[in-house]
Amino acid sequence: MTKPRLKADAPFVHSDCQISESSFGAYVEIGAGSRIANSTFGDYSYCDRTCDIANAEIGKFANIASFTRIGATDHPMEKASLHHFHYRSGDYWADADHDADWFAHRTGRQAWIGHDTWIGHAAIIKPEVKIGHGAVVASGAIVTKDVAPYTIVAGVTAQVIRRRYAESVAERMIDLAWWDWDHTQLRAALPDFRALRAEAFLEKYG
Repeated sequence: MTKPRLKADAPFVHSDCQISESSFGAYVEIGAGSRIANSTFGDYSYCDRTCDIANAEIGKFANIASFTRIGATDHPMEKASLHHFHYRSGDYWADADHDADWFAHRTGRQAWIGHDTWIGHAAIIKPEVKIGHGAVVASGAIVTKDVAPYTIVAGVTAQVIRRRYAESVAERMIDLAWWDWDHTQLRAALPDFRALRAEAFLEKYG
């Protein structure tokens, strides 16, 4: 069975997804069984199956592998109990409301994923972490602090492995900002995206 072509006017959402309070740019794809809450996806970004993404701003052309969790919610460790009975209280007592202040605090802790990023299989990115443009997060990594643009991180907790590009190349790529090109311009440059290394691509288009 051939997958339908992606569309500019609506995301391609696979089966069994749960989506709430979220918005999507053009040519976005959401993998089967994923849960997306209070998040935005930029143009051309996708997540594979069974991702859990909450309170996150996803840039354009983000590549998010299966079983990834972004903006993993936390529990109030400073309180007398970690359990959600004291903030999801309405689930337990008819005369108690949920703790609106706690949920506002939680949703305000946004994770941020830059343009042209690659988040590997089963990676976890904690709230308020920023993944810079062009960065790579290795499979299984747990990211608890910001990742610089065009940097590769791996491990538990994630540490820098190496730069994806030399810093001068990374700066030029950010200045070029090809992710802001329109659909027609991207199509025209498609042969060069396929054939040229980053430095040669910058020589032609930068």
